[in-house]
Amino acid sequence: MKEGAEEALRPGTFLRRALSIRGALRRRSLHTRFVRVLVVEDEVHLAEAIGEGLTTEGFDVELCHDGLDGLWRARERPYGAIVLDILLPGMNGYKVCETLRQEGVWTPILMLTAKSGQYDEAEALDTGADDFLSKPFSFVVLLARLRALVRRGTTPRPRELVCGDLALDPLHRTCRRGGVPIDLTRREHALLEALLRHGGRAVSKHQLRREVWGDDFDGATNIVEVYAGYLRRKIDTPFGRRTLQTVRSVGGYRVDPDG
Repeated sequence: MKEGAEEALRPGTFLRRALSIRGALRRRSLHTRFVRVLVVEDEVHLAEAIGEGLTTEGFDVELCHDGLDGLWRARERPYGAIVLDILLPGMNGYKVCETLRQEGVWTPILMLTAKSGQYDEAEALDTGADDFLSKPFSFVVLLARLRALVRRGTTPRPRELVCGDLALDPLHRTCRRGGVPIDLTRREHALLEALLRHGGRAVSKHQLRREVWGDDFDGATNIVEVYAGYLRRKIDTPFGRRTLQTVRSVGGYRVDPDG
């Protein structure tokens, strides 16, 4: 087994933890039923453990252990998401991901990287992965990340999302306005990305909460308003702008390039 992964990813331990977490959080799998996920992982026991856990959560899971096989499947069949390891026989995960993006296949990809592999993580994003998870990892985090990717869907994702002079890079998680860098937290970035992807259309707070925080979020009911305020203080106030606008008719927000 690959370095750093042996204990945390031992099949029996992995699945027992997954099931106990599932019971404790009382998760419901209705929203993942019939969602097909491809797991490309050459460690057979690990792949099977992930497959069992995801199947228990309601996903329809396919397993393969070779990069070329994974590439063929991703080209030929529709998936809600792909879990893709890097070190694969036949073709490594970077090349699989890069090839799919070049061919216009926009299935969300969660790439598994080496423990503390900062360069692995950077290259994963550079080649077109939507997210990454470092080994060893928690099943509950894997599950949450997959659900978020499935909600995002398979629409093409340009390198930058632009609204007037405001630009967001989803791959590198950077933001700038008129060339001035803006430091956003991961959640602020996710909220702004969700708004930009709706192309100026009004989005309800309920929908934003679902897209950014997930179906299982049970925190503060005003979480979207709180983070909208954080965003305004970073992307608008210092620049004398009003890009992020409240739309009371839908109880939500929109971005305006002329704001």
